[in-house]
Amino acid sequence: MLQRLSPEAVYSLCPRLPKHLIALGKVEAGSVINQTIIHLVHLRVSQINHCCYCQHMHSQEARDDGERQARLDVLPAWREAPCFSAEERAALAWAEALTLISQAMVSDDDYQNAVTAFGEQGLMELTSVILEINSWNRIAVSFQFTPEIN
Repeated sequence: MLQRLSPEAVYSLCPRLPKHLIALGKVEAGSVINQTIIHLVHLRVSQINHCCYCQHMHSQEARDDGERQARLDVLPAWREAPCFSAEERAALAWAEALTLISQAMVSDDDYQNAVTAFGEQGLMELTSVILEINSWNRIAVSFQFTPEIN
């Protein structure tokens, strides 16, 4: 297999990438988009995008912040799992819709559920977080970043 650029090389060749993506993923203090939602969105989008590197990192971050492994185990089946709140469901549906936008238009139901759950400001902050993780995934997948798994 062809050797691709390492994460260090990618980010040193284009230092604005991590700087701007980190800024894109920040939410305002007091935002309705809490850390639990951010973790779930990061992980679910990374699952959809088949990003091993980000799945490994974000599942560990979620556990470190107190997320239960049982919820992470059923995240791909969140629609059937009763352990997710209405807000988490709205965030996950919005994240999936934006991530899979090339396959289907974003539905009015997904939009309405998200704006009802988070308000317009929260919806834009959530959208920014989704844009951020999709971008990180595309970098990690295209350059074949791999996590160190013990």
